[in-house]
Amino acid sequence: MGASSPKQLMTLAGRPVIEHTIAAFEACPDVDEIVVLMVEEYLGRVGDIVAAAGFTKVGAVLPGGATRTETSRAALAAAGRAADTDLVLLHDAARPLVRPATISACVSALGEAGAVGVAVPSADTVVRVAPGRSGGEAVTQVPPRAELRRMQTPQGFRLGVVRRAYELAAADPDLVATDDCGVVLRYLPEEEVRIVPGEEANIKVTNPGDIEIAETLLRRARARTAPTEVDA
Repeated sequence: MGASSPKQLMTLAGRPVIEHTIAAFEACPDVDEIVVLMVEEYLGRVGDIVAAAGFTKVGAVLPGGATRTETSRAALAAAGRAADTDLVLLHDAARPLVRPATISACVSALGEAGAVGVAVPSADTVVRVAPGRSGGEAVTQVPPRAELRRMQTPQGFRLGVVRRAYELAAADPDLVATDDCGVVLRYLPEEEVRIVPGEEANIKVTNPGDIEIAETLLRRARARTAPTEVDA
């Protein structure tokens, strides 16, 4: 983002991005407890945001790791002695527009599957590339677009499933994971990862300009849900 502080703390419609994100889980009746993981330097600031917002489901604000994988491990460790049959959802704090209904859909899907991931169809053709014979890149494969999805979060798991996957991953020095469903898919190939339909509005604030896009999407969502006044 090129910002002076983490993107999760940037202002979106008058509130920090992370406050919008936590609010979605706070509002979901299927969520019992929220654990927030943040770069250690900003733990106090996030704690202040949580306190000022009056969130009642946030049980802890903890330091994350240097990578996505390390942060996921820290999140699972925070579950402590929770039973393997309990459910856990892992979500990008930089996805502030997730709806409580999407969160509930993940919880519902975990009634039949050990792992679920929110995803949307790819509107673009996605190609596989390799170094070209004369430099640059060349297309080597064009997978059928109908079979492709763009993964979002939350990603949900029965706790025993994702714990077991990360235990196996810990022994792999070549592990490079960009999401938690990928870890389950790689180390527990027998475990089905069920897809939960996502929404295009559930964007991840990543690049300059994404805050403006998110603000536009937020205004549209609020306009759709605003009560309509009818003259008698």
